[in-house]
Amino acid sequence: MPDTKQQKEARVLAALSNREGDQVPVSDFFWTGFVKRAKAKWGEDLDVYRKFDLDYIVINPNMDPVIGDFEILEEKGEDVILKTGFGATVRRSGTIPMPSFDKFSVAVPGEMADFVLEDPRDKRRLYRSGDDQINCLGDALVRNIPSWDERVDIYYKDFPVYGSICEGYEFLWRCIGSENALYWMVEEPELFGDFAKRIGDFVVALTEYQIEESRGRLSGMYVWGDVAFVTGMLFSPEIWREHFKPTVARIIKVCHEADIPVIYHGCGNASRIYNDYIEIGLDGYNPVECKAGLDIVKLQKDYGGRLCFVGNFDVRELESGSRGRIKREALYKLQSAAGGGWICQTDHSATSDVAPEDYEYMVNLVRDYGRYPLDMERIRGDLAALEKK
Repeated sequence: MPDTKQQKEARVLAALSNREGDQVPVSDFFWTGFVKRAKAKWGEDLDVYRKFDLDYIVINPNMDPVIGDFEILEEKGEDVILKTGFGATVRRSGTIPMPSFDKFSVAVPGEMADFVLEDPRDKRRLYRSGDDQINCLGDALVRNIPSWDERVDIYYKDFPVYGSICEGYEFLWRCIGSENALYWMVEEPELFGDFAKRIGDFVVALTEYQIEESRGRLSGMYVWGDVAFVTGMLFSPEIWREHFKPTVARIIKVCHEADIPVIYHGCGNASRIYNDYIEIGLDGYNPVECKAGLDIVKLQKDYGGRLCFVGNFDVRELESGSRGRIKREALYKLQSAAGGGWICQTDHSATSDVAPEDYEYMVNLVRDYGRYPLDMERIRGDLAALEKK
């Protein structure tokens, strides 16, 4: 029998509060290729969240500044060039995992002041089916998806559902491009700062709107914010603190006032600002990428009890197809779960190169060894035996 929503919610909240629940929670994000492989194995009606009985799901609203369906500029087979509600011209190829951004509607700094941000409380953001950039442009092009409200309704009785919102930089670069953002934050700090504040107001209002319109169906909030790459921050911590930290703090405050936790998804190595996240009350940090040199067993020594880590299961071990490597990774990372504070996820997403049966093996391992109180003697003994091979 699948676990109840109440069981899942209790174990996730325990982990985010750095306490031990009944077992280590598990959830994830999945590439389209992985889902296709899983459906080929277990049937076209498969839902991966239900198949693996995962502990929460994240559902995104329409965050496009201007709401409307994509404008298709060119289409040749699986290769499509289109324009989104962010004003971005995007190239989506069937042979390349992620889309590329060809052009942005803002070309010079002064145009930031005139960039259109439609009402964050427009009902279409939550109740309209159609296209939007965050939901529809990833490792595949998806069109005319059901509304946020419909998608929440599908899951909320069986799973903790987390809403989601982009923080300031993650939203801003989609409007003006990464290169312009990195230049203008230094060269045009006043214009850039004004735009960042306007975006901050927008995303905070959309956070509030999701919570209000969820009518109690949301169990938490995900904040998307890539401000680092594999070796460190994209820009200085001081710039982040000036322009973007206040918005993240406001989002967390809104969520905590509604009694829901917040998980921040930031790729790369942003460890220079982990203490800032702790200061503003962040509950969990995801995905804690292994390829960015992050290791939660080591991080727990500095941040244990103050920040829950969500992720850090090295997807490269899953992609290897080696059950020994997968088990070693599971047992090693489970060492960080003593006392709570770890939610098992890949260190970004389950990619198209992960065999569904290997992902299932990982989930079963974590559920076997991850029941509280953890049997650390068994975990460390079995890990030592694997490391001798």
